[in-house]
Amino acid sequence: MLFSRFPAHKRVCHGSAAVDRQTKRLIHRVRPGQIAVINHRDLDEVAAEGLIKKKVGGVVNAAPSIGGTYPARGPGLLLDAGIPLLDVTGNEILEKIVEGDVLCIHRDRLYQKRAGCWVEVARGHRLDRTHWQQKVEEAADHLDGTLDSFVANTLDYARRERFLISQRLPIPSLITEMQGRDVVIVVRGGGYERDLRMLRPYLKEANPVLVGVDGGADALLESGFRPDLILGDMDSVSDRALLTGSELVVHAYPDGRAPGLKRVESLGLAAHLIPCPGTSEDVAMLMADQEGARLIVAVGSHSHVIDFLEKGRRGMSSTLLTRIKVGPKLVDARGVHRLYSGSKKLPIREIAGLIVASAFPILALTAVNPRLFYMAKLVWLNVKIFFSWVGMP
Repeated sequence: MLFSRFPAHKRVCHGSAAVDRQTKRLIHRVRPGQIAVINHRDLDEVAAEGLIKKKVGGVVNAAPSIGGTYPARGPGLLLDAGIPLLDVTGNEILEKIVEGDVLCIHRDRLYQKRAGCWVEVARGHRLDRTHWQQKVEEAADHLDGTLDSFVANTLDYARRERFLISQRLPIPSLITEMQGRDVVIVVRGGGYERDLRMLRPYLKEANPVLVGVDGGADALLESGFRPDLILGDMDSVSDRALLTGSELVVHAYPDGRAPGLKRVESLGLAAHLIPCPGTSEDVAMLMADQEGARLIVAVGSHSHVIDFLEKGRRGMSSTLLTRIKVGPKLVDARGVHRLYSGSKKLPIREIAGLIVASAFPILALTAVNPRLFYMAKLVWLNVKIFFSWVGMP
C-alpha cells in the first residue's frame, strides 16, 4: 500500500528509526524524536524510563509489550508519557527496518518512506489505555501460577547454590579499598535517579566507595559522581563509563567464560574476573561484604518478584542467599525518594523557615563578634545541605 502523505492526526507519528534487539543497548544511542524499533517481551520499568528520558517519538515492538503472565510496568509508563506504542509487529520487522530509515506509525500500521512514498511494512496492535488495562487484569489472573513456579524455581536453585553463603568468593587483589568503609552499590533499577538525588548529601559527606553495576556506572556519572569500581557482564555500561579510569571487574560464568572481557579489552583496558552464579548486583554485595565493608547501601537493586520477572529470571535464589548473608550490613535505599513527595512541600517549607529564623541570632552576634564568623559559616553550610537533601533549589 502506497501513500504520498498522511493527514495530520494525533495517532500519526513520524521519525527516523533506531533499531536494536536489546533495548538497553539501544537506549545509549537513540536520539530525541526517533522511533525505537525493539524486540522486548514484557517491557520493563527501567527500559521504559530510559526511552522516556531519551524523548523518543514512538516505539515499535516486535514482541508483546505485556504478555499477560505478570503485570509488566513499562507499557503503562510509555502511555502516561504520551509515547505511541505499536505492539506485536513480528520479528521480521527487525530485518526490514535498518538504522536511519524514515518511519511513520499510523493507527495500527507501520510505514517506511521509499522514493518519496510511504510503504506499509508491518501491522501490529496500537496499545491504548483500555487494552493495557485488559492485559493487566489478565496478568493478575495468571499471577498466582507465575508466583508458584517462581518460588519453586528459587528454592530449587537455592539448594544448588547454597555455597554462596558457606564459601568465599574468588576475589582478586583489588586496588579499591573497602575495609571499614561504607560501600554504595548502584544498579539501574526502578527510581534509581530519584534515590540518588536524595542521597547526594550522604554521598558527599560520607565519601563512600561507589560501585556501579553495569549501567549503574552511567547512573553515577549522570549524577555527578565517578564510580570507584565497575562490576558486571559489561553489556549495558557505556564506553564513556568504562573509560573513566574506574577499576573494572567482569562478572564471569561459574565455568570461567566471560563474554564481557572481550569488550573491555577492545577498549585497551584491563579487568579482574570473578566467576560466580547469580546476578552481578549479588556479586557486588558479596564482594563488598567479604572485603570488609562497614555498611552496604544498595540503590536501584532488584528485590522482588516483578523485578526479577522483568529481568527475564525465573527465580531469585542467589539474591535470597546473598541477602541472608549480608543482611546485617545491608541498607536498601530503593524507594527512599518516596519519603518526600510534592504533597509534602508545606511541612518542608515550615522546617526551612525555622532553620532560617534560628540563624538570625547567630548572624546578629556575628556582626558584633568576629569570632563567631566560623560558627555562622557552619550554620550556612548545614542549611545548604538541608536544601540539597529535600530537593529544593
